[in-house]
Amino acid sequence: MKRLFLISSLVLFGLTANSQYSQTKMQITPTEHDFGVFKEEGGRQTFDFIVKNTGSQPLVIQRIVASCGCTTPEWTKSPIAPGGTGKVTAIYDPVNRPGAFNKTMTVYSNTTPPTTVLTIKGEVTQREKTVEELFTFPVGDVRFESNHLAFTNIKKTEKKSKSMTLVNTSKTPMKVEFDGLPSHLTLKSSPETIQPGQKGSVEGTYDGTKNPGWGNVSDMVKVKINGAVQENVFLYVSGNLVEDFSKLTSQELLNAPVFKLASTTYDIGKMKPATTKEIEFKFTNDGKSDLVLRNIRATCGCTAIQQGTTQGTGIKPGESNSIKATFNSGGYNGKVTKTIYVYTNDPKNSEVMLMLSADVEQSEIEK
Repeated sequence: MKRLFLISSLVLFGLTANSQYSQTKMQITPTEHDFGVFKEEGGRQTFDFIVKNTGSQPLVIQRIVASCGCTTPEWTKSPIAPGGTGKVTAIYDPVNRPGAFNKTMTVYSNTTPPTTVLTIKGEVTQREKTVEELFTFPVGDVRFESNHLAFTNIKKTEKKSKSMTLVNTSKTPMKVEFDGLPSHLTLKSSPETIQPGQKGSVEGTYDGTKNPGWGNVSDMVKVKINGAVQENVFLYVSGNLVEDFSKLTSQELLNAPVFKLASTTYDIGKMKPATTKEIEFKFTNDGKSDLVLRNIRATCGCTAIQQGTTQGTGIKPGESNSIKATFNSGGYNGKVTKTIYVYTNDPKNSEVMLMLSADVEQSEIEK
């Protein structure tokens, strides 16, 4: 009898609770707002969605999740009594976000269903950027678009051109020159002397035939303004020197070398700090002509390519060899991943990335 009474009480309590919960109702007007077209410099835009409790129990907005960090929600935190009203405020930040937008806010409350989705949209007109924003690299009173002139991929058989805009922000003419250029690089300002307020351009030419390197290469170039070298100011010039396979015939491609690695990853496992470990990546020339490793480059000084690693010499079809390196755990702590780049004359694997990883134990001093 007591068991029957307990079950009946629980059922009655559950029905009452569910009845009360179902009587918590929310009406939001509207559920979508269009801010229309507005200027970026207009700053944050706000809109209040009106929340009304149309049920018989207090309404609680528990949290609101916006679909983007550009949208900040605010809302009535205290319970809203039956028949009462509150609000959900959407705040949209347009800074550095030109163009059309369509964002949502999901409102979580003690209603059934427990979520309601609100939408805001509009279009931001981009503000006019300042000279400082457009030309981020100042060299005296001359400002460059960037401190980095990137040629990206450069075939070893080609000359590639690239340009960058600059502006004279002073009230006097400025003669722009470049000092200490390597043989594979030419840079000049056009016009050479830029008048006050005038824009010009840096015209660059990279001769891939004159640089013996392979892969990612870079040069630090000094800038001269009105004949004076600007101290501690450099223009960074980079490129990725790659083999030119564009003139190979279909038969030559069939007879090309094939750089086949046993694995492109090597897990050293646990290492003690300030210790070294030798690594070996085995490979085979699976093609029909000699395989040449043009260059092997580690991205970190902690990884040294060992002398004797086959590089620059032909590896016959069917022959195997390996790339050997030494990793120094130094002062690293925890999981470490490093990269080795290999450049070959295999048309399909001319740039290969090898990954090595280690789990460096914590030193006694750090414990």
